[in-house]
Amino acid sequence: MRAAIPFPEISSEAFSFTVFGYELALRWYALSYIVGIIIGWWLVAQTVKRAHLWAYDTAPMSVKQVEDLATWVILGVILGGRLGFVLFYQPAYYLANPSEILMVWQGGMSFHGGLIGVIIACVAFSKRNGIPWLSVADVLCMVTPVGLLLGRLANFTNAELWGRPTEVPWGVIFPGAAAQDCADMVAGLCARHPSQLYEAFLEGLLLFAVLVYLGYRRGALKKVGAITGLFFIGYGLGRFLVEFVRQPDAQFISPGNPLGLAWHINGYGLTMGQILCIPMIIFGAYMLARAQRRAHTAVAE
Repeated sequence: MRAAIPFPEISSEAFSFTVFGYELALRWYALSYIVGIIIGWWLVAQTVKRAHLWAYDTAPMSVKQVEDLATWVILGVILGGRLGFVLFYQPAYYLANPSEILMVWQGGMSFHGGLIGVIIACVAFSKRNGIPWLSVADVLCMVTPVGLLLGRLANFTNAELWGRPTEVPWGVIFPGAAAQDCADMVAGLCARHPSQLYEAFLEGLLLFAVLVYLGYRRGALKKVGAITGLFFIGYGLGRFLVEFVRQPDAQFISPGNPLGLAWHINGYGLTMGQILCIPMIIFGAYMLARAQRRAHTAVAE
């Protein structure tokens, strides 16, 4: 095996403490959700305070409404993320074990499911408060990469969702029997792509920087729906590319399908993540084109 990076000594728990004889622990993954929501709420609040960033120099909602929106988003993320995992990745298992569907502490969340949940929550919140839902979607999409960044970093510290075996010099030797189960490995330890870090950069840091720059410096929030479209395109493309080196879920791997493709012909096809990203990219392109048309029409009038 070529040079590789040993996995750092990082506990899956951010910290733990004992209360009345019971040990309580906060894991990095849960902490990433908490911190991501807090930062996202703060960023949304700061954005709605800047009326000049929005169409007609009018923010679509107040800071108080942002606080109410946070509750809706949390429910959308948790319920949508869990149900998405159940339906997209392990429907047969949960059909046989329905009592485990709501056992989120056992793990298993889907970004695509969480996204659908947030969209439903966004539309419902907007209709309830008489707010243009696309403007709400724009500001949520602008800050969502922060949560994606933290979530992927937490995936790395948990040594989960690693990539396929590799011989690149930055490959990481993840711990655990599953990570070290590399069929084509001749001898030595198995290094894998740190696909969590690839996603943290593409879907998190880079996408966040682009969307904030466009929203704050290029007037993208004035074009209602543009930030939403760009987010869907950016996330979809980033995730689609990383799927080429990301280890697929075990339920998709079989002797005749070692790459874990959810759809394939003669060994060539797409993973479940790629299949779910295609409609995202198409939808994003539609939303961006729609926003551009509406902006041009407004200027012409």
